Amino acid sequence: MDYSDITNYRISAQHINGDLNSPEQVLESMGAIQAQDYTASLWAIGLRCKEGIKAADIEKAINERRITRTWLMRGTIHFAASKDIRWMMKLFAPRLLNTSMMRDRHLGLSDNVIENTKKLFYNALKKEKQLTRKEMYNILEKGGVSSKNNLGYHMLYRAAWDGLICFGPYSGKEQTFVLMDDHIGKEYLLSAEQAQTELARQYFTSRGPATIKDYIWWSGLTVKDAKAGIENVGSDIREETIDGKTYYMSKKISKPDNEQSVHLLPAFDEYLVSYADREAMLGNPQMKRALNGTPKTRKVSIIHSNGIFVPVIVVDGEVVGAWSRKIVKNKLVITLKPYVKIDNDGIKQAKEEAKRYGNFFGFETVINY
Repeated sequence: MDYSDITNYRISAQHINGDLNSPEQVLESMGAIQAQDYTASLWAIGLRCKEGIKAADIEKAINERRITRTWLMRGTIHFAASKDIRWMMKLFAPRLLNTSMMRDRHLGLSDNVIENTKKLFYNALKKEKQLTRKEMYNILEKGGVSSKNNLGYHMLYRAAWDGLICFGPYSGKEQTFVLMDDHIGKEYLLSAEQAQTELARQYFTSRGPATIKDYIWWSGLTVKDAKAGIENVGSDIREETIDGKTYYMSKKISKPDNEQSVHLLPAFDEYLVSYADREAMLGNPQMKRALNGTPKTRKVSIIHSNGIFVPVIVVDGEVVGAWSRKIVKNKLVITLKPYVKIDNDGIKQAKEEAKRYGNFFGFETVINY
């Protein structure tokens, strides 16, 4: 294997060619998928499933509590299989709670205020079962806790990191919150060592070839815990040395065939987010010029200064441009913006992917190119 093989193996490992049967199968394989952009995360799950699955199928899995959305890796919102949430939270909790307590002090929040907030949330959700964000903030205000100046949002993720709440199904166009115990129960706990091992196994089998540095970036774990997990995985992964760096990947993953593949990946997709080093995906010379030009000549920014990853066009594993969507008169308008020359067959596939995206969300699609 050489460096040029990395992207092809990653496309296969991440199931971007769409070979899985259900949302929970995607998440059981991937471990978790970043999900602060709700619509983007639905497509991130959907594109990894066999063609024909709809956004409604993903939301059905949420409603049936098979998959759950909450704050996980790096304290960022992710989807994960419900059965994995508990042990993941237990694994990440020490670092997350240390971060939240430092933030508590910075905001002038005492331990009594935090405990009172948790009681307010618990009592309200025990009675109402699910509440919107606005309703959660109202609960705080009525209980004498300010939700102004982002305090309310801090209280929400603080309660989630404590394992008290998680996101529930959408209510109309509004996200809701539920008690985690009611939503996914208290089962599926693993020991610390088992959790370290399982997370490492999920990561390297679904995202390899990848380095320890990549894994630490994605997971937010300490170097010690990350290395312990890798050492314990054993026979599920193998090592590869590429250009002097050690990569880990599944022993079972096979390199895709040589047919051209084109994909429209959503914002924050794991194909880019999962790695500290994204050179393999962003290394096309034309794309580099588009990304690295002067402020006047720069054509595109894949990762904005505020950490936002834009939707991208990927051909044979390489990012070659961006795309965008908007709804106009009940039609979905998708604009393709390649910055690398794509052959006619590639353009045809990109348009087919745009139609697949529209069908996924139930829209008639208009494509601008």
